[in-house]
Amino acid sequence: MKKLISVLITILLVFACAAPAFAGGPGTEQSSFGAYKHVFIIGVDGAGRFIKDADTPEFDRIFANGAVDYTARTEVPTDSGPNWGSILTGVSYFKHLIHNGNSGENERSSDTAYPSVFALARKAFPDAELASFVNWNNVNFGIIENDIGVTKVNITNDEKLTDAICDYFDAGNAPAVFFVQLDGVDAAGHAHGSASQEYFDAIHTADGYVGRIYDAVERNGLMEDGLFIVCADHGHKKEGGHGRFSMRETNTTVAVVGKTTVPGGTMDADTRDRDVAAITLYALGIEKTNKMTARVPAHVFADVKGELRPDYRDPLDWIISRFMWLITLCTALV
Repeated sequence: MKKLISVLITILLVFACAAPAFAGGPGTEQSSFGAYKHVFIIGVDGAGRFIKDADTPEFDRIFANGAVDYTARTEVPTDSGPNWGSILTGVSYFKHLIHNGNSGENERSSDTAYPSVFALARKAFPDAELASFVNWNNVNFGIIENDIGVTKVNITNDEKLTDAICDYFDAGNAPAVFFVQLDGVDAAGHAHGSASQEYFDAIHTADGYVGRIYDAVERNGLMEDGLFIVCADHGHKKEGGHGRFSMRETNTTVAVVGKTTVPGGTMDADTRDRDVAAITLYALGIEKTNKMTARVPAHVFADVKGELRPDYRDPLDWIISRFMWLITLCTALV
């Protein structure tokens, strides 16, 4: 009976998990809207929620005065294509339909119905530098549009990729939007599972790369008007692999720091990984499209109390995401 009551309470909480308040929005006193010239999105593929359990001195240093959530929800299926697609477009998988297969076809262009933050930044800032450095090249050609003038670098080794990133900033580049995808943690998750020492060692190694990237940004004066984000696309099962809806796969990290972020901010219960897109656009002063279901969560920016998610724009996602999350929670409780 106690288990049944717990499950019922959990169900009620899930259906009531919309954010309780609203964003301050453009024009708010000391608004974060448009307060930044640069947004740096560092993606640690496969790290999920487990950054909090690993030895991550660089992450802890960088986000000591930032807002961090380790329970942001991913897209289902919990694969890289669907989730990097949502992180960069701000819509659900059921809208953008990017998966691991078609993202390798390298055919994404600016005529898409669901543009990435890169395409929206290009429209707002025609002459801005935009750049993406990735290990998994599907992101650069199957998710980020190919015809909007983004500097794209593909290096299938995280250490060499980080070297190239540091060289890029030290050469004086100052991108409006900058994206990184590190892949070593995902490889360790597949090979050893998310309960293994090898997996946590890989997160520690990635933490070092994140620290190097942050330091390159900072020493070149870009953090004064820069927003630094670290996120993951999914986690891994204990035995390794992902793609389904266990908590180990569907809980993920979103961390944000900048001059107007809330020190020690904890995001609200409805935070999704796709909200990285809304955070990015808000910081740059770019209005979201009327198709986006990404939102700025509470306690990220000092002037934002939390938006209601516009679920009416994607009722299929509303139904399926809650159904899948109920399965996730009930599986964990029973």
